[in-house]
Amino acid sequence: MGDQAKLSAGGADFEYPVLKGSVGPDVIDIRKLYAQTGKFTFDPGFTSTASCESALTYIDGDEGVLLHRGYPIGQLAENSSFMEVSYLLLNGELPNKAELENFEYTISRHTMLHEQLRHFYQGFRRDAHPMAIMCGVVGALSAFYHDSTDIADPEHRKISSHRLIAKMPTIAAMAYKYSVGQPFVYPDNKLSYTGNFLRMTFGVPAEEYEVIPAVEKAMDRIFILHADHEQNASTSTVRLAGSSGANPFACIAAGIACLWGPAHGGANEAALNMLKEIGTPDRIQHYIDRAKDKNDPFRLMGFGHRVYKNYDPRATVMQSTVREVFDALKVNDPLFETALRLEEIALNDPYFVEKKLFPNVDFYSGIILSAIGFPTTMFTVLFALARTVGWVAQWNEMISDPGQKIGRPRQLYTGPTQRDYVPVDKR
Repeated sequence: MGDQAKLSAGGADFEYPVLKGSVGPDVIDIRKLYAQTGKFTFDPGFTSTASCESALTYIDGDEGVLLHRGYPIGQLAENSSFMEVSYLLLNGELPNKAELENFEYTISRHTMLHEQLRHFYQGFRRDAHPMAIMCGVVGALSAFYHDSTDIADPEHRKISSHRLIAKMPTIAAMAYKYSVGQPFVYPDNKLSYTGNFLRMTFGVPAEEYEVIPAVEKAMDRIFILHADHEQNASTSTVRLAGSSGANPFACIAAGIACLWGPAHGGANEAALNMLKEIGTPDRIQHYIDRAKDKNDPFRLMGFGHRVYKNYDPRATVMQSTVREVFDALKVNDPLFETALRLEEIALNDPYFVEKKLFPNVDFYSGIILSAIGFPTTMFTVLFALARTVGWVAQWNEMISDPGQKIGRPRQLYTGPTQRDYVPVDKR
């Protein structure tokens, strides 16, 4: 018999099993709580509740640790590729050379969209937000790929997983092209996953597109750093939608809709907007003073993290990547000078060090994406593109878990008690 947690309710004592993971805090199994006590727990935001069992990603926010299948994110971002990390998340182990080549080949052969989907884009206004287009197009995929929507069939799940990972760059690039009025660029299977996406986004039929290695590497790293992040809002949304038996395309569309929120996927856009507000390096101190003033509404965006109470492990990799991209593109812009100066001050100012307000991944990724040429409306789209592999892996894990049930959160009801209807002429 393992550890037990004791709870007293209504004058009676109850015991609940304490479950242990391979690493991290123990959890109290309260699945029988309501049946035994007639009571629920109250946990807004589910910040103290484990909603599932997972072997994918582990985060220790206090220590600044992020592991994918046990591998530290820093090692993966420095040495791996997004395709390799995708294989790892989906299959549990890093691939050997033959497995990786086969996986890359499979993904590259699923990159094209059904031609009728081109017409689907034309139903949107030209000024539609790319995330609105992403929600619609991804949700519509189930209308085109009926041969991979039987979630009870492992082969169907595998095909739909590959399709989603492969087609997301094409969908994202087409959303961008549509918003700027340029023709869609078809995938080129000779290029890498990331190089192909860059070409589809910035290439035009009138001239040859050259993939810049430093930019390709930076984008691949950004994709790796956003591939999965445990049970966050959008991942939980995908799992909740999937728990009803919804098809995988609908589930990922639900995740995209959740990610669109500025508190979730829009953080790097907010960080870049803050840098634009500051403007030039000589104005930094004024804004730092404002950030320290409790009565001033100004906040430094891109610093600190809700999960990571220490340094964001993903940010460490991005520090050097920023400079590599700047050098490759010969960036000369006061905005980027401001960013680097602000970073230097924040890493040394006692106020920031004491409060652990270190630059996070959103601070660096926003700067890099802007330097590459992405408008801020595309930032969350890129996040969704990268996170798709995490969503798909989490969805697969959930469907394969025999203990998983349809999501049904409870509530603390505070409305009126039962009352009788009164006809309208007597109110």
